Amino acid sequence: VQLVESGGGSVQAGGSLRLSCTDSAHTHNPSCWGWFRQAPGKEREGVASVDRDGTITYADSVKGRFTISQDNAKNTLYLQMNSLIPEDTAMYYCTLDSNSLGWWLVQHPSEWDYWEQGTQVTVSS
Repeated sequence: VQLVESGGGSVQAGGSLRLSCTDSAHTHNPSCWGWFRQAPGKEREGVASVDRDGTITYADSVKGRFTISQDNAKNTLYLQMNSLIPEDTAMYYCTLDSNSLGWWLVQHPSEWDYWEQGTQVTVSS
């Protein structure tokens, strides 16, 4: 599996960013894929996920502001982030799992099977 992430950057509070993640290997059919984030000195936090059947789960902290979506033809996952706040500042990781579902993984982000280098999102006040 090779997850290629893009779209991170720096924005002011209230701004938007869209993260993309492409499974360039096209060899994996995950039960769930999604995003978690981790800020320096803080615990990993689940952000959002989408299951193979299309079920979507969001962390309470991002509901109403973030939208996760996927393009199956392009094997790409997206995270549209609107109304960003400084507390959203973190490294964001695209991740996938072979067996578990998003409702579990968003609450237990240490349980994801696979992730790679991440992309930095910085929100200034």
